[in-house]
Amino acid sequence: MRPLPRPVLRPTLRARLTAVYAAAFAVAGAVLIAVLYALLAAAIDRQPLDSVGIAVGAVQATDPSLYATLDPASTAALITGEAYPYSPVEDLTPAATVTSSTGSFTDLRDVVQLNNQEARDQTLRTVLTWSVVALLGIGVLAVGFGWVMSSRVLAPLHRITATARRVADTNLHERIAHSGPDDELKDLADTFDAMLERLDRSFDGQRRFVANASHELRTPLTISRTVLEVALDDPETHQDTRHLGATLLAVNARQERLIEGLLTLAAADRAPIVTETVDLAEVAAQAVATAGVSARDAGVDLRLDTAPTPLLGDAVLLERLVQNLVDNAVRYNEPGGRVAVATRPGPGGTVEVAVSNTGPVVPSYEVEALFEPFRRLGRDGAVADRQGGYVRGGVGLGLSIVRSVAAAHDGEVTAEPREGGGLTVVARLPGAAGARPGRAAEPARPGGAGVGAGAGV
Repeated sequence: MRPLPRPVLRPTLRARLTAVYAAAFAVAGAVLIAVLYALLAAAIDRQPLDSVGIAVGAVQATDPSLYATLDPASTAALITGEAYPYSPVEDLTPAATVTSSTGSFTDLRDVVQLNNQEARDQTLRTVLTWSVVALLGIGVLAVGFGWVMSSRVLAPLHRITATARRVADTNLHERIAHSGPDDELKDLADTFDAMLERLDRSFDGQRRFVANASHELRTPLTISRTVLEVALDDPETHQDTRHLGATLLAVNARQERLIEGLLTLAAADRAPIVTETVDLAEVAAQAVATAGVSARDAGVDLRLDTAPTPLLGDAVLLERLVQNLVDNAVRYNEPGGRVAVATRPGPGGTVEVAVSNTGPVVPSYEVEALFEPFRRLGRDGAVADRQGGYVRGGVGLGLSIVRSVAAAHDGEVTAEPREGGGLTVVARLPGAAGARPGRAAEPARPGGAGVGAGAGV
């Protein structure tokens, strides 16, 4: 079966890993910026006071004309008072003031400290701003790097998933056989391979048992049928004996259909081995032609409406699928009822065969149970489990085989109750893209002969 469609914004593991990588980088970068900011602020605070700035400020405030012609080379002498009669910086006190023609000013130490504080704050703001910009830029690169790295890390997991899905869709004989390093992914692949091995042995044993038991039962049933037919052909056979022989022949035929159904069900549980282009329109025409006699005897109107519907699959199993649908629709019907068989292109490049019939009312909650083996419809529309009821010779494997054949072809089967009674069963299978359709199916006449897949079960 096809996997269910995934949402567009599906939170993939790759996206989550990328988000984790990006978040870890952002946190580490923020911590690094905070540490650098604190260290830089502490280093600036430990710098000595700008004595040169204090001295130059004092000269500018005392004699602007001298400051304008001051030689920078005399700064050191100026500080000690040798080049200009001014007290050294160390002698300044917070209360000291200097008076000049331009007015007065407070302690130059405070002025320089204020200038240093502004320079410190500006430096820290610049460092912080560019650090954040650099973190954002490198963060974008880190997201891309994390996306690429998560893709490489998850590549083996994607291969394991693809192989597991392919094994589930086709057969259990394939193995993952992961050849990477001996890590957690290899443990996962080896565990999955071991589980597939056990499942493969179990299903193979089950199929072999069903096939062998069916083959072993065929021989005595064939012998019994031959003996009964010979006895009935004897003109001296008593009438009561003939009646008993006819009843036993009917029971024998039912057992043969049961065995044939078990064989088909066992074969349908595995994917088709030999595929070819099959047109469901031709298959439906053959099935309708084969069921024509039983439909006429039951008083059922059998109609066919086909369109070219090519697909790739096992022709024998597909014939059995359509034949079972048609035979069940005729069998579980009422005198004067109708059966409509149609083939048509489906959505998404698929092809469909739909069989709709009148008949007893089927509760919607009982529809799914009809696809289980040995489940049949009772007279009142309920499901009858191997008990008397409205079975008309069926053994309860028809729809089980239909679903198994559809699943083997990567398709699906749905059923819906009809208003007034009956069912509409639709089998949807993948179409053959680009395959050449078979020749157009000719409408089959009820009661006509045809080569079918055998009676439905």
